[in-house]
Amino acid sequence: MTSHKAHCLILPFPLQGHINPMLQFSKRLQSKRIKITIAPTKSFLKNMNELSTSVSIDTISDGYNDGGIYQAENFLAYTTRFKEVGSDTLAQLIQKLANSGCPVNCIVYDPFLPWAVEVAKNFGLISAAFFTQNCAVDNIYYHVHKGVIKLPPTQNDEEILIPGFSSTIEASDVPTFVINPEGERILEMLVNQFSNLDKVDWVLINSFYELEKEVIDYMSKIYPIKTIGPTIPSMYLDKRLHDDKEYGLSVFKPMTNECLNWLNHQPINSVVYVSFGSITNLEAEQMLELAWGLKNSNNNFLWVVRSTEEAKLPKNFLEELKLTSGNNKGLVVSWCPQLQVLEHESIGCFLTHCGWNSTLEAISLGVPMVTMPQWTDQPTNAKLVKDVWEMGVRAKQDDKGIVRREVIEECIKLVMEEEKGKVIRENAKKWRELARNVVDEGGSSDKNIEEFISKLVTIS
Repeated sequence: MTSHKAHCLILPFPLQGHINPMLQFSKRLQSKRIKITIAPTKSFLKNMNELSTSVSIDTISDGYNDGGIYQAENFLAYTTRFKEVGSDTLAQLIQKLANSGCPVNCIVYDPFLPWAVEVAKNFGLISAAFFTQNCAVDNIYYHVHKGVIKLPPTQNDEEILIPGFSSTIEASDVPTFVINPEGERILEMLVNQFSNLDKVDWVLINSFYELEKEVIDYMSKIYPIKTIGPTIPSMYLDKRLHDDKEYGLSVFKPMTNECLNWLNHQPINSVVYVSFGSITNLEAEQMLELAWGLKNSNNNFLWVVRSTEEAKLPKNFLEELKLTSGNNKGLVVSWCPQLQVLEHESIGCFLTHCGWNSTLEAISLGVPMVTMPQWTDQPTNAKLVKDVWEMGVRAKQDDKGIVRREVIEECIKLVMEEEKGKVIRENAKKWRELARNVVDEGGSSDKNIEEFISKLVTIS
């Protein structure tokens, strides 16, 4: 007799920012006696630097087992082949698990891979879409899918009215895309998340009800939506999963000791932490402005610059940093343990690209933000951070799409030193408390997870 209540197969899109939240949700399910098998692509698993997770891992194929998306000719070629080979290898995996005496009851899939629904239906399985972005952004893509909104906005669209939002938002606050064939394909994929969503049993969203009440209430009338976030390790939230201190799958190796040793020598709330996530690439001109903005702000800073981006740093920047302050003023690292950094008492604010995982981590740990959104959902997240949740400011780009050093310096000083910064800090504490409560026993997200499990068990 098996000790688990049901078996969920988790199908993430092969990007770090998509796998992390699905992995955390898996751990929550596993702690409530649901068996989990997570199935990233073979190519993604090959690139893992850190692999320490309690959930079972198997793989499917995207048709590019050596290099994944980077091996493909273009984005369209990648997604077309992924659909074909992914559908076949997913079906084979479901069959293999059934033959091994542990059949799957439910597929939780990333809606970047809508073909997973058809595979689930062919096997008579429950399907649950897992949106890794927030509900406001999902709502915008839904209305693009319906033809109500056009992205990118036309020049006449200075202000856009989006159903489900109480007020209009500016054109600079909606998701942005490079206007070229690749950008169009990416937007197409985002919109196609809704192509067969009416066929799924559940729609899970990596957010929490108290954070987005209005838009969640609106979208719940269209789809069977349940918020299950924030999906960050339990030891930073409710602390009910004692061994859950990190995500467990990482493409990059963090410089943990170097970061934490340096932070331990900094005064409380004195450090600006800077990171643009795992895939954002800044222009060399933007790197120059950012470097000067950080230096001119006169605040200590910890800046994550991935090794592939390091050549864009201003000439002699690292050498001068060491000479002028013995590394005390600023530290530049190739990757860091972000949750441990954000939790550290020396951190005063987070200068971020406003990717949703980073934003949700900052909300959960109560860290004020200076946002520098680059593309896709990031401008919308930045709008919410500044005007709805009021726990940060946005550093605006100029006509060339560059945020200048004066703007960066001004935003950092506003959050770190001025009266407005105190209000932002108070709001950040409020959201941190709410984020902890929702995943704790009886919280809104915890109740939704319990409901998902009870339905799963009933159907199984």
